[in-house]
Formats: sequence, structure tokens, C-alpha cells
Amino acid sequence: MSHLTDLPPWAAIAVCGLMLLGAAITLVGSLGLLRLPSFYERLHAPTMATSGGTIVICLASMLCFAVLQSRWIVHELLIIFFVTVTTPVTLMLLGQAALYRDRFEDRKDVPRKPRPAPDEGAL
Repeated sequence: MSHLTDLPPWAAIAVCGLMLLGAAITLVGSLGLLRLPSFYERLHAPTMATSGGTIVICLASMLCFAVLQSRWIVHELLIIFFVTVTTPVTLMLLGQAALYRDRFEDRKDVPRKPRPAPDEGAL
């Protein structure tokens, strides 16, 4: 069969719990993408939730393979590292591009940078 039948019950329960928790967190992020009204609010839900869900799922994988094969967990650590590093960068790039686009189109609902007050003593 497979090595999964060799997993002790305590580890199987922990792995299943972590997998369900990670899937639930990712589902919440996906629902936030669908339900939130503006683009700027939609950026945060999938970015934060899918990162958290991926980390929890990788923790489940780390536990499973550490118990089964007593191997190093370098792959999962690299996945966690790259997800936590690249996700905020992507969020900032998308947000800045959308803000630039909205300012270029002169939308009224986008906050503007405050203009400096005119110097009264210069005249």
C-alpha cells in the first residue's frame, strides 16, 4: 500500500487537523476575494489568508514526513520562506499599480497626496 498506513494515530490526527485548518484559512481568503467591495480591500484577504493557509499546510507536510521518513524538512521551509517573502511584495506592487491607474484616471474616491500649503510670505 503506502507509507501513510504507517503513520501513528497521534500524528495522523495532527496532520489532518492542520490540513483542514490550512484549507479553511485559504477558503476564507478566497471568499474575501469574492465578497469584498473594492480592489484595495480585495488585495488583503487572499494575500494574508492564502499565505497563512500555505504555511499551515506546509506545517502538516513537515509533520507527516518527519514522522514517516525522518527526513529533513528543507523543501517545506523553502516554500514557507518564499511565500512569506514574495506575497507582500506582490501585494505592494499590485496596490501601487492600481493606485497609479486610479490617480491617472482622476477618480474621486482615491485618496490624494496632500498638496503643500502656499507660502504666504513668498508674495
